[in-house]
Amino acid sequence: MKSIRLLFMIAVLVQSSSLPAAQTNLTLVHTNDLHSHFLGFAPMIDYVPDKVGADNTRGGWARVASAIKQAKADRSHPVLVVDAGDFSMGSLFHLLIREEAFELRLMKTMGYDVLTLGNHEFDLKPRGLTRILNTARKHQALPPIVQSNTIFSQEKKDDDDLEKLYADGTVKPYVVLKAGGLKVGFFGLMGVGAAENAPFASPVKFDHPFPAARRMVEVLRNQEKVDVVVCLSHSGLNPDKSKSEDEQLAKQVQGLDVIISGHTHTRGVAPILVGRTIIIPAWCYGQQVGILDLACRDGQVNLVKWEGVEIDGRIKGDEAVTRQIQDFEKLIEEKVLSQVGLKFNQAVAETDFDLRVVEDESNLGNLIGDAIRWSVNQRAYDPRDPRSKVAVAVCSNGLLRDDILRGRTGRIAVGDAFAAVPLGIGSDDTMAYPLVTFYLSGSEIKKALEILTTIYPLRGGDFFLQISGLKFVYNPKRLPFDRVTDIYLGDEEDGFRPLDYSSANQSLYRVTANIYNATYLKIIGNFTYGLLEIKPKDRQGRPISDLKLARVDADNVREGVQELKEWVALIEYLRLGPDNDRDGLNEVPDKYRGRLDRMREEPSYNPVMLLRRGTFVTWLAAGVLLVLAGAAVLAVGLMVRRAYR
Repeated sequence: MKSIRLLFMIAVLVQSSSLPAAQTNLTLVHTNDLHSHFLGFAPMIDYVPDKVGADNTRGGWARVASAIKQAKADRSHPVLVVDAGDFSMGSLFHLLIREEAFELRLMKTMGYDVLTLGNHEFDLKPRGLTRILNTARKHQALPPIVQSNTIFSQEKKDDDDLEKLYADGTVKPYVVLKAGGLKVGFFGLMGVGAAENAPFASPVKFDHPFPAARRMVEVLRNQEKVDVVVCLSHSGLNPDKSKSEDEQLAKQVQGLDVIISGHTHTRGVAPILVGRTIIIPAWCYGQQVGILDLACRDGQVNLVKWEGVEIDGRIKGDEAVTRQIQDFEKLIEEKVLSQVGLKFNQAVAETDFDLRVVEDESNLGNLIGDAIRWSVNQRAYDPRDPRSKVAVAVCSNGLLRDDILRGRTGRIAVGDAFAAVPLGIGSDDTMAYPLVTFYLSGSEIKKALEILTTIYPLRGGDFFLQISGLKFVYNPKRLPFDRVTDIYLGDEEDGFRPLDYSSANQSLYRVTANIYNATYLKIIGNFTYGLLEIKPKDRQGRPISDLKLARVDADNVREGVQELKEWVALIEYLRLGPDNDRDGLNEVPDKYRGRLDRMREEPSYNPVMLLRRGTFVTWLAAGVLLVLAGAAVLAVGLMVRRAYR
């Protein structure tokens, strides 16, 4: 009898071992590039999170919170909430990020399980990020954070305090979360392009994502024995597959189940499959929440479905999150806006058309360029001294972050204007980039414009320049770095005059930009082999070694330099427009309704147009071609002569 029972038990065990393992389901709710956009986009005045169908805005963290709650309510299996970086820097709320850490506190409330850091988390330098993390920890509101390819300096001390937070586990290389019967391993990466866009992270650097990811997969698979490996990657996607960092990551690193993709603000449409790796982004600014349903069986992670939930007026905002944001609004008004005579929900202008940023001359770019040129001249121009007048202003698309939209009322609030130019920190450690002025020669102004003709097509939309105080013509068929053919100084009101940009013209022209863009102009010669070398100078022509010395003083009555911020200049300029309807709000001038023809492309293969007013780059190339052509003619002649001997 005992032998029969034993045989029966063995048979049961053999049969059960041959059955397939049970399937375990897991859902990842994911966001990326939220950029402190707590309120709906845009305009801010339209946002009504407590009512369904009351506005046409997109995003809003209260609505994101509702989408997260709904995803959890709809499922009986585990749901984890993650973010792929750049949760900060983009709205009025980040002005107190070091002191209040609003973003991390809200993400804790919203139920985020793990997140990574993006390049903009380093905008306030290592010591700024250290303060943000310590503030969140003080409020007991710090979600788990992973970053796996950070390299700290062994020589410089500026990153020591941040390094301590990595060492004590405030920021971890990876985390393992238990979700039902699954062990899920998460790690975070800063991509190559994102690292290039984090100049203020210095002296912190970032290891290349491929070896860092291989190390993490090895640890998670072989030491932690996880069932699922998820990479929160602040690297991004690109239509050009060879430049699509997250797709290349999946190709180069085995063992990745999921890549949650951030940085490039790519709208989620459908998951990308590279081998068995699932790659998916969720747009930006909280306009979309991704819901990724997975099935795990026999060591394999399979895609069940993905949904991109559009965050808009069809979703009622979470009440607790809405109240928390309203409390934060009061703090911003009390501690920041009151210092410049503004209120949080105050309208500063109105418009009956949208102002947008595009990879072309844009009406918003023209407006902001004109605003900073005008505002600096209010402080720096002495009519008795013509050379003190700012002739040219420059701004880049990479720092123009939001459109200014008409919405339902046409009213532009303080927050809408700020969100257009929100980034940075000043040399005085106050938030937002300050404006600086310096002098350039005519030939250097031409070199700056060649960024548009040559650098921008190679490096992408962030390098597209918007200009004020001049217009120019370029031929894209000419040689790189020498495509600008005509430049005219002036404006639409007073007319334009030709600029002599030859080396013979030693005159200097005053230029303004924010300190980030000015720094870029200063270093561009380093990676163009000196072809576009630009040296910001004082009015005597002496190179400016530290652009901190070129800051514009917003109030020269007070002691020291009171930095003139770009966003303040924009609001001042918006208040200058006409008040045609006499409602007490100035209107954006009609001139900004469309293009102003400040940059004109005139493609031509006509030899005259290819060589006209060429620099040494063009003439050197032409000389080489002539030599080669002469050599070819000589060779053919010799061949013909030999053939007839």
